[in-house]
Amino acid sequence: MIWTIYLSGEVHTDWRQQIMDGAQAAGLPVEFTSAVTDHDSSDAAGDSLGPESDGFWRDHKSSKVNAIRTKNLIEQCDIAVVRFGDKYKQWNAAFDAGQLAALGKPYITLHDSDIIHPLKEVDGAAMAWAQTPEQVVGILEYVISAG
Repeated sequence: MIWTIYLSGEVHTDWRQQIMDGAQAAGLPVEFTSAVTDHDSSDAAGDSLGPESDGFWRDHKSSKVNAIRTKNLIEQCDIAVVRFGDKYKQWNAAFDAGQLAALGKPYITLHDSDIIHPLKEVDGAAMAWAQTPEQVVGILEYVISAG
């Protein structure tokens, strides 16, 4: 079986690449999916539907176009990793975690200990909390390869 792992959340560090590299080094049978991680592309996802003079409506259209991708990738994943960074509030990651929980999809949260309290509900529905990409890879190795 090839496991599909959805990577959600923070886009300002290379945590995704670290997990992908670790999974490859471990020889795990996985494929990774993700939302669009380029801010400009994501923000412009709805621009083909026509210009907007109000930023709210531009964001509204783009979020709906982006949701076509994320909704399908979340529904198709076997497991997800939801990363919360320390610089920005990732409301989209919290929303993804809620969708994952509602669908009964197992997910791992990835964040530092200093934001445990604001993420208590998100962590409460997670199957594991990791603080490093290496810990995530270790969890994936166990879940996928334990026999």
